[in-house]
Parts: sequence; structure tokens; C-alpha cells
Amino acid sequence: MTEEHHGDHTHRDVNGGWLRPAVFGAMDGLVSNFALIAGMDGGTESGSKFIVLAGLAGLAAGAFSMAAGEYTSVASQRELARAEIEIERAEIQRHPVDEEIELAETYRAKGLDPDLASKVAKQFHTDPEQALEEHVREELGIDPHDLPKPLVAAMSSFICFAVGAFIPVLPYLLGAATVVPALIMSLTALFICGAVVSRVTTRSWWYSGLRQLLLGGLAAALTYFVGTLVGPGIG
Repeated sequence: MTEEHHGDHTHRDVNGGWLRPAVFGAMDGLVSNFALIAGMDGGTESGSKFIVLAGLAGLAAGAFSMAAGEYTSVASQRELARAEIEIERAEIQRHPVDEEIELAETYRAKGLDPDLASKVAKQFHTDPEQALEEHVREELGIDPHDLPKPLVAAMSSFICFAVGAFIPVLPYLLGAATVVPALIMSLTALFICGAVVSRVTTRSWWYSGLRQLLLGGLAAALTYFVGTLVGPGIG
């Protein structure tokens, strides 16, 4: 081992157990509630109590909806993975020789020497559980011991959506009479969220932040425009 490499480096979790719902929840909460409040401001009197009511209702409804959706989605994904794992387990039990040959062929396709590939596959198949894990990783691309957790995804989504959705409501709760403070806080938060996300991606912080700011601002502007068109007619 070289002096520069000590073998103690670590990798971040890339399976999406909590990061995806957390990021999506925060962004969705911020953008959707900001857009909702902008639309209400465009269609009602600025500073109206109905804007606060709509913002809080949007926060609650969105957070519960996101949590329920994430739980159902991840639970279904987990159940599907487990079902496929059981199918592979049954195949190994019924056709152990054929499955061993299949695993060896997978290794050969990756460039291993044919004899070595056969020996490695044979070694794995001396333990049915170890063979199952290897087949699942190679054929399904998943770790049977690290499946996504529905409750973790649901809680991450719920909390982050609520936090994101609360930001555009906060200025009104503090007495703001126009949409401007909510606009400033929301756009700032959008940029910060985008910049923070860049820490777990390869994008630069300013690119990620600016992209999120522009997309969120566009969504709010379009919703505000819809509010100005529809609001007077309803009123």
C-alpha cells in the first residue's frame, strides 16, 4: 500500500434511503408553498389572512401527502426487491449447477480468466446464502442487507417538506403585509438549498444554487400570474 493511500477512505450512502426524499421534500415544500402563496397574493389582497391560511394548509397537506407517498413508494420497492431475491433463492436451490455456471459467466464477462471465474463462482456456491448475495448483487444490482427503509424515507420527506414549506409562510406570521419578504426569503432559501445539494453531487455550488433559484422563481411567477387572472373573477 502506498504512503498516500491508507485504505481508510469512506463513501457516502448512494442508495437513496433518506437523501433523495429529504432533498426532494425540502425543495418541493419550498417551491410548492412559495408558488401557492405567490398565487394567493396575486389573486387576493396583499397581506390577507387567507394567504397565511393557504400557506399553513399547503404545508400540512403537502407534508402528509409526501410522507404517505414516499412510504408507499419505498415499501413497494422494498417488497419488489424481496420478491426478486426469493425468486433467485429458489433458482439456486432448484438449479445450483446452472446458477454456478451463470455466475462464472458473469465474472468472465467482466474480464476474469475463465478458470479463475469458475473457481470464484464455485467458492461462493459452497455457501447458499453467500451465493444468493452474490447473485443478487450481480443480477439485480442491490445489496440484500441494505434495502431502502420506508419509514426513514417517509420521515425524511415529511420533516424536510414541512421545513421548506414553512419558510415562505414565516414572513406573514411575523406581520408582513406584502409578498416581498416571502419572495426574498424563499429565493434565498432556494439558492442555499441548491448550493447545499451540490455537496453530494459533482456540480459547483453556484450552478446548483442558481438552477434551483431560477426554477423555483419561475414556478412562483407563473402561479402568481395565474392568481392575477383567476382571483378577480372569483372575488
